[in-house]
Amino acid sequence: MAKRAPMAPPELPGFTYVDLLGSGGFADVYLYEQALPKRRVAVKVLLTDRMSSDSVEEFTAEANVMAMLSTHPAIVTIYQAGVARDGRPYLVMEYCPRPNLQVRYRREPFSIAESLRVGVQVAAAVETAHRAGVLHRDIKPANILVTEYNRPALTDFGIASTTSAAAESAGLSIPWSPPESFADVPRSDPRSDVYALGATVYTLLAGRSPFELPGQRNSAAELISRIETMPLPPLGRPDVPASLQRVLDRAMSKSSADRYESALAFARALQTVQIELSHSVTPIDILDDQAPDDIERNEDDGLTRVRGVVSIDPETTPAAGMTRPSATTAPVAPRFSAPPATTGFARATAPTFEPADAATVLRANPSATAETVRRNDVALPVSLDETVMRAPVPLSTAPVAAEEAADASSGSALGEAADPRRRRTGLWIGVGAAALVVVAIIVGVSLPGMLGGTPEPQATEDVTKPQDVIGLAVPAVEDVVGTPVDGGVRFTWTNPDPQDGDHFMVQQVSLTDANPEEQRIDVAEVTVPADPSGTTCIDVLLVRHNGKQHDPDDPTRGCFPS
Repeated sequence: MAKRAPMAPPELPGFTYVDLLGSGGFADVYLYEQALPKRRVAVKVLLTDRMSSDSVEEFTAEANVMAMLSTHPAIVTIYQAGVARDGRPYLVMEYCPRPNLQVRYRREPFSIAESLRVGVQVAAAVETAHRAGVLHRDIKPANILVTEYNRPALTDFGIASTTSAAAESAGLSIPWSPPESFADVPRSDPRSDVYALGATVYTLLAGRSPFELPGQRNSAAELISRIETMPLPPLGRPDVPASLQRVLDRAMSKSSADRYESALAFARALQTVQIELSHSVTPIDILDDQAPDDIERNEDDGLTRVRGVVSIDPETTPAAGMTRPSATTAPVAPRFSAPPATTGFARATAPTFEPADAATVLRANPSATAETVRRNDVALPVSLDETVMRAPVPLSTAPVAAEEAADASSGSALGEAADPRRRRTGLWIGVGAAALVVVAIIVGVSLPGMLGGTPEPQATEDVTKPQDVIGLAVPAVEDVVGTPVDGGVRFTWTNPDPQDGDHFMVQQVSLTDANPEEQRIDVAEVTVPADPSGTTCIDVLLVRHNGKQHDPDDPTRGCFPS
């Protein structure tokens, strides 16, 4: 079928038309320049022949919802909405100049790290929309724009559901639509969007839509048949872990009841894969209308950010972001203190700022401002004499140098010159002491020979054996393997260097518990509850009887399924 030609751009007061950005099944998108404030914007204009009689009212209500959602960092920002003089509704949106995800995946597949990051961020946007009562119904790579800061930005929220073109718009996105979209009576719910999220992540990784088979016919009818009956094809990438394939299989199950129950659950499953691969874990930004004002709550140890309204007091001391001081506390200079050492599983802690005490204040010494002493030909204030790094003095001149230093210091402090006769006396005393040392050495060496010959050499024990530093290191446990049992997952592992008194510290990696409990285990096995995400992981450290342990920042991780 021939592609539809775009309609002429509407005349919008305060905006100047620049260029056509794209055309879809029910809208055209144009680039305009706004006069005030001066900026480039994207304007989406709905087609008049694709709307029902009451679609304008529905569009207005939808525009209000989108404006509320557009505060989310992974949703395109909506600036304003209206109806043009020719009767076409339009939205003025943030202009995202970078290529959208469809353009990018067609060039080359995404890396696993970027696919997981984008999947978590977009799933958080969808979860936020669902909590506001909005279904997207058209999640696909082409509807994920990219901002100037290289962040994904989901667009087209709920437009299709508010127009009579809903069925047609779903048909335009067949490759990413769930099976229920093609039933005799199409239906949609939050798990339909979960399917589309999984299909989108699959597409980024594979470089093609899930049921598009290279070298075969991929017409709309054939795609629908495969979506309804064919198992999800494996990604075929050797770097994709089996756990990620399982996450996508579940998200794209034929039956909606077998999928993740929400976009949030899907995002947490992707986070679990990030943890397994030791990637940075992408936080989940969700909107909570029930969050109290003036706070920002972190859940899941920072993995899910529930945002409320944060107010900034311009009188805050120190600056916003640091701990707010009491109103009765006088402002003081902050002092940096390093975080205390921890044992067990080390967690990164932020530095703290404490008020300066009297011991850290540098005070002037009024009595020492005019007087100076000389150290290695450098004139220094007397008050700083104790902080001078002195050059080493040769042994033969040490008594003389010490005497001269004492005389110079004494003379400077009293405002008098040192007595030359005292210098000569000190010199003779130093020479005499050196002579006594030489005589004692000679007598000690020659006297045994004069009294009875050279003594027999005495055998001594070797007390300077080199220490085996490597042997002192506590090794990492090996072969952490999980097997399913009643009530959870049983993990076993191997101690590569067993010693008396060895035990293990075990911690379950969890997305739902911000502070998972750390257990002491005396045997090389433990049973833990199965994680709701479908992948259960633990970290294991070996600890010796004396408390020495393997590096707490590098525990051995085991996951089931592996």
